[in-house]
Amino acid sequence: MPAAAQSSPPAAPDEAAYRRSLQLREQWMYLTTGLAGPATWTDGERYRYRRTSPGGFEFVMRRVGQAQAEAAFDQARLATALSPLLGRDVEGRRLPFSDYEIDKDGRALRAWVDDGWVRCELAGEYRCARWSASGPSPRPRGWGVVRDLSVAADATPQRSPDGRMEAFVRDGSVLLRTLADGSSRVLARDGADNDFYDPESIVWSPDSSRFMVLRVKPGDARRVTRVETSPRDQLQPRVRTQLYPKPGDAVDIDRPVIFEVATGRRIDVPTALFANPYEISPPQFRADGRTLAFRYTERGFQRVRLIEVDAHTGAARSVVEEHSDTFVNSWWHRADFHDVDKRGEQIVWQSERDGWNHLYMVDGRSGRLRQLTRGPWVVRQIVQVDEKNRQVWFSANGREPGDPYMQHFYRVNFDGSDLRHMTPGDGWHELSLSPDMNHYVDTYSRLDQPNITELRDARDGRLLQTLERGDASALFAAGYRAPETFTAPGRDGKTPIVGLIVRPSDYDATRRYPVIESIYAGPHDAHVQKKFWPFDNQSSNERLIGAQALADLGFIVVQIDGMGTMNRSKAFHDVAWKNLGDAGFPDRIAWHKALAARDASYDISGGVGIYGASAGGQNALNALQFHPEFYTVAVAYNGCYDNRMDKLSWNEQWMGWPVDESYARASGVDNADKLRGHLLLIVGEQDENVDPASTYQVADALIRAGKDFDLLAVPGTGHGVGRSQEPIDYIQRRKFDFFVRHLMKQQTPDWNARGAGKP
Repeated sequence: MPAAAQSSPPAAPDEAAYRRSLQLREQWMYLTTGLAGPATWTDGERYRYRRTSPGGFEFVMRRVGQAQAEAAFDQARLATALSPLLGRDVEGRRLPFSDYEIDKDGRALRAWVDDGWVRCELAGEYRCARWSASGPSPRPRGWGVVRDLSVAADATPQRSPDGRMEAFVRDGSVLLRTLADGSSRVLARDGADNDFYDPESIVWSPDSSRFMVLRVKPGDARRVTRVETSPRDQLQPRVRTQLYPKPGDAVDIDRPVIFEVATGRRIDVPTALFANPYEISPPQFRADGRTLAFRYTERGFQRVRLIEVDAHTGAARSVVEEHSDTFVNSWWHRADFHDVDKRGEQIVWQSERDGWNHLYMVDGRSGRLRQLTRGPWVVRQIVQVDEKNRQVWFSANGREPGDPYMQHFYRVNFDGSDLRHMTPGDGWHELSLSPDMNHYVDTYSRLDQPNITELRDARDGRLLQTLERGDASALFAAGYRAPETFTAPGRDGKTPIVGLIVRPSDYDATRRYPVIESIYAGPHDAHVQKKFWPFDNQSSNERLIGAQALADLGFIVVQIDGMGTMNRSKAFHDVAWKNLGDAGFPDRIAWHKALAARDASYDISGGVGIYGASAGGQNALNALQFHPEFYTVAVAYNGCYDNRMDKLSWNEQWMGWPVDESYARASGVDNADKLRGHLLLIVGEQDENVDPASTYQVADALIRAGKDFDLLAVPGTGHGVGRSQEPIDYIQRRKFDFFVRHLMKQQTPDWNARGAGKP
């Protein structure tokens, strides 16, 4: 980089520049070949995947040892069958789904298209129709913690493993039917609306001697009400409601009750060890039927226990416990455990007790733990427990040199010996094991390297065949620049903070470019892209193609993972505890300043712009409230601006329970008077993920504080407004305009003078 760059401001982008940016995804999406997605095995020998091909995509099948892939089905014929069903022309190379399920006989596929399932017959004449699973659906739950009692539960009787009896719940009673003569016995009749037996929870012991059913004290049935102002099928507005528990609301309290078949005896399980649940996992009987087990997560997420219950006496004991003064991370797959052979003698467990998430083997009798993995790196997920060979397959990051977030896959023996790295390629890996555990397909890439897909031997990781090697030469020839990675110390002056840099396609190192940060600081993951950009993924449009489209108007756009996000040490993650307003900003600002010190084209002298959605929307607003000396322009989509207004599950995991003053400290509403700079709020009125009232409460507080801001409410749209939901181009153009006017300090085209108002 030059020591100095021109100080003249960038030229205002014209209509042609807007048009190129808004069409970038369509222009670049079909310029690669051989970029394969993760594989799906259909049996021990066959697997399928999708790969890019000239002008689109193709779904292919392979057998182990097969030299060339073959078409999974006739895509042109399927497109012809789909077109009348969807009411639009469908191209065979551009089918409107990226994955599908296949019937057992291979004669039909099912795919999610346009917010619903379709089923297409592949034998004979291709036919497609809308499809829904047969039989009753499970009763829905609001964010997993409160059953929707306005929907009837599936009360289908549950048959015993020996086929002789059925257990079921009817009118508040628990009944047992003998199938040989049809006679029924009432085992309990004390169910009530405020303390009922859940008919969907019945689980039989393997020996058919007893069964378990959950008794439930229902939580708060809070409902969010939304007005659909402009429905497309009627003139008048429509009112919609949604079961939506929020932080502090009562959740369903589940308690297992066991019934003995021979005697009809009811066995109540004492609840002292799981008295205050956020949730308990579905209890499962062990293989011998003598015990059952479940994972208990205490309300507030500071304690987790594996509970074992004696199925004969109901006595409960804690096999293993996790406790934290901050939070026990129960998000994503960190709550997964595996009961080896379903015998309760050995349990594969995850814990951050040494400061990093690692695997442990728990002695189910004594509760003693043996650590299977260790070191300054993170186990991400248990992939497969191979009980036959006594091995655990898992994904992890931070063990290999380079970027600490790169996902790799490993295998370790039950005694912690012979830890093997199974994905040696340099990049972000995605692995698919065959059902017989003999082979796996490994797909990996980097920001600057297209996908490579390999078939390997699961016994030793030996490479058997390179299946695909992606070619992106046409994409690079069209002007694509791979994002750069940059690492700088965070707030403590030593912890590496990793981010990426997206420069304009016509980047000129002698110019100075204003800087915009695309932010998402949700503590439930790390968020900076690592693999080759998946241009076909509409939901990634905002953070990926959206960053390049914005950069091409004359900005440098960056993404950063600061402290408080996941997949680093426990201490790194703990920064988020009761502190979502932090959002890693001290680390982000240090990163920006470090890059500006070495790159003269990186101009942060006039302040940095920032945009984000959902938790990123909250982060973008907080940037102008808590760090207005650094961030000066923000665009915030559908933010959870006050964590008391958002869903119970996500917010209590990081902000704790009961609700306390920490919620107010992070609130964009309570801190409205601190706002400086320029703010655009965007909200989809039918947001089903974050209560849209959260945005309006921010607007109300800003008005009462005398603050100027812009608000764009988009009728009929939900949480993905402007990103995965139309009108994408309009919303993106409004975002572009906001940064051009307020950060670049340039005039934008007069769109209203152009008829339809489109670039």
